[in-house]
Amino acid sequence: MKSIADKFRITGEQRFSLRDFAPDYSAGYKKEEAEGELEKLIQMTAEVETELYASKRYALLIIFQATDAAGKDSAIKHTMSGLNPQGCEVYSFKQPSSEEYAHDFLWRHYKALPERGRIGIFNRSHYENVLVTKVHPELLEKENLPKPLGPKELEKNFWKYRYESIRDFEKHLYRNGTVIIKFFLHVSKDEQKERFVERIDDPSKNWKFSLSDVEERKYWDDYMSAYEEAIRETASPEMPWYIIPADKKWFSRIAISSIILDTLKSLKLKYPVLPTAELEKLKSAKEQLEGE
Repeated sequence: MKSIADKFRITGEQRFSLRDFAPDYSAGYKKEEAEGELEKLIQMTAEVETELYASKRYALLIIFQATDAAGKDSAIKHTMSGLNPQGCEVYSFKQPSSEEYAHDFLWRHYKALPERGRIGIFNRSHYENVLVTKVHPELLEKENLPKPLGPKELEKNFWKYRYESIRDFEKHLYRNGTVIIKFFLHVSKDEQKERFVERIDDPSKNWKFSLSDVEERKYWDDYMSAYEEAIRETASPEMPWYIIPADKKWFSRIAISSIILDTLKSLKLKYPVLPTAELEKLKSAKEQLEGE
């Protein structure tokens, strides 16, 4: 029987289409069971996180990508809330600043990477540079790239090289101890519409709504095509993508937490064992304390 991770994992070794993944899938879980299941998963993850922090052999980078209103913020809040805040940091990447535009597209993401022993979470990431810029190529003008990019240049090699840059970036991180989990929260267009309407109707959620969100719905098919290609081009056994059904937020959180826990367990982490000389010093310190 396939685990949640196996069912949603894309490694680049299989044929892949977003049409094969139902956004409302829930693996037989019931909503009333979800809260208790999530609590158990978070508790187990917190225990393994402590081993990650203590051993300082690996870093964990978790990437969240999705269309608007797919639930990235709430997924991060609910799945990471029980972890040690000292060992976990979230970066939310908005529109690049003038300083960031003056560098290559990976620069600001490299600066935010987690150190060994810590978990870093990217709310949106370097993948925006092959998603929103692909749907709106006019945005590439802000990057001030060396050569003018007309339709022929974009069609011929530009995206090919950009995917290659992302693959090389992630391979470098992996070789140096950063384990990468990439989540695409797959929400349906109908569910997105309902969530937008809810944001308009609920005064406490008005701040979440932007008129540009409605405008971007016109490009839904273009975005889905861009996501599919980005996932196909950058998924690998070492740096897989996970297509997370996002119509039912309560299930998304269970799936995400299960995958994070499985990934951490696969590292076979252990607490550091001190050398004999250091253990003797500890013994001596204990005797000193007990003799006070």
